[in-house]
Amino acid sequence: MSKIAFIYPGQGAQAVGMGQDFYENSPLSKAVFDQASEAVSLDLKKLCFKENDLLNKTEYTQVAMVTACIAMTRVVEAMGLHADMTAGLSLGEYCAIAAAGGMCDMDAVRTVRSRGIFMEHAAPEGTGAMSAVLGLDASVIEEVLDGREGVSIANYNCPGQIVITGQAEAVAKAGEALKEAGARRVLPLKVSGPFHSPMMRPAGEELAKVFAGVSMNPLKLPYVANINAEVITDCSKIEELLVAQVSGSVRWQQSVETMIREGVDTFIEIGPGKTLTGFLRKIDKNVKSYHIGSWEEAVQVCEELK
Repeated sequence: MSKIAFIYPGQGAQAVGMGQDFYENSPLSKAVFDQASEAVSLDLKKLCFKENDLLNKTEYTQVAMVTACIAMTRVVEAMGLHADMTAGLSLGEYCAIAAAGGMCDMDAVRTVRSRGIFMEHAAPEGTGAMSAVLGLDASVIEEVLDGREGVSIANYNCPGQIVITGQAEAVAKAGEALKEAGARRVLPLKVSGPFHSPMMRPAGEELAKVFAGVSMNPLKLPYVANINAEVITDCSKIEELLVAQVSGSVRWQQSVETMIREGVDTFIEIGPGKTLTGFLRKIDKNVKSYHIGSWEEAVQVCEELK
């Protein structure tokens, strides 16, 4: 029997206008945006729908992305399409947990607002960096990085695409070594910090304090966690996993492989951009993938699959 997974993109996929047609067409979506705006004292409609200089700033990007993706999800569910499992890349894990019932929508929004602020300010500007390594096996990258101080793997995105992170100088030197080891390209990323590196531990420590005031609910669906690519069914584990995720590696490729082993054969990426859909094609060409980032796409996909 076919199983469906809802999957959610991370930071970098944000786009002006995300969620606007959902807001205009659905009272459910409108309620998510309006409640989220009140919950974090920000005009999220303005942040998501209008050209502005804040949407690409981490402390605003994260709350905007989660709000838009949750607003889309509630519409998709109301249209009759439901997931058997969820997962999200980095920031997207919060959407996955909300969709799975582990956190209420507004707790997810409030928590990720704090997460964005903590991550924005965890490392002084210019001290950290991230680079995408293309065309090199993960095992080779791990071997090159082994024993090197200040640099580690941030993301296992898909075969041939790994992201490294850490201290700026260490990342640059590792990039040169990876080119010598056969990497097709090493591309420095335009990011505001060394995400998913040990330099983010202060952000994780602050986030843990925020979780002290957040209730985790019994999961209605299983989700797959970034940090270990394991199926999570116990809500008591969520806080620890999300805190570790801030400074640990995102095992996205392994997460997708876990879902496939669990019987998922249909993946629906909900949110702006098609980053995860692209990764899927490189991880396993045999699974079906769909994207819902607009009202029109929601109608088409729901009609086809429900």
